[in-house]
Amino acid sequence: VCSSDLVEAMPEHHRLLVLLAAWCSLRFGELAELRRKDIDLTRMRIKIRRGVTRAGRELVIDTPKSEAGSRDVAIPPHLKDVIKNHLDRFAQTGREGLVFPSVRGGTLAPSTVYGRAPTVKKVRGQKTQYVGGRGFYRARVVAGRGDLHFHDLRHTGAVLSAQTGATLAELMNRLGH
Repeated sequence: VCSSDLVEAMPEHHRLLVLLAAWCSLRFGELAELRRKDIDLTRMRIKIRRGVTRAGRELVIDTPKSEAGSRDVAIPPHLKDVIKNHLDRFAQTGREGLVFPSVRGGTLAPSTVYGRAPTVKKVRGQKTQYVGGRGFYRARVVAGRGDLHFHDLRHTGAVLSAQTGATLAELMNRLGH
């Protein structure tokens, strides 16, 4: 599911969000609360210790619901340079700095990442044009996957892990089940 078209169609500062959701099977709330101190590029691990959820109009930052939710997730080697680049360019500074801050510096809201779908125009004899739209909703249309949900990226990561030989217990641990 995580084609290069999908990633490339995302705003640059949210590309890593899509990659980590797909390759590391992370939930949106885990990604939105990810801090610099949670990423260990020496051991190639991401520590999941917090997440953000919505309660009405409020964002609630808390520990995972279960003990299994607090976990270390292996980072695939091909993401190392992408992560370094993102941390250098887009993350907040300091150990507590958010990896994916909102434009105003706070916690990233789902609506900011999801955005809105573009209008698709097909002009006879010309390439399909995408007018307007932004974020994940635009990226999925551009990638030809208008049916894709952000949470589907997490499922993609589980399948990729299973295909590389992960046991059921390893998959459950990776997903925080």
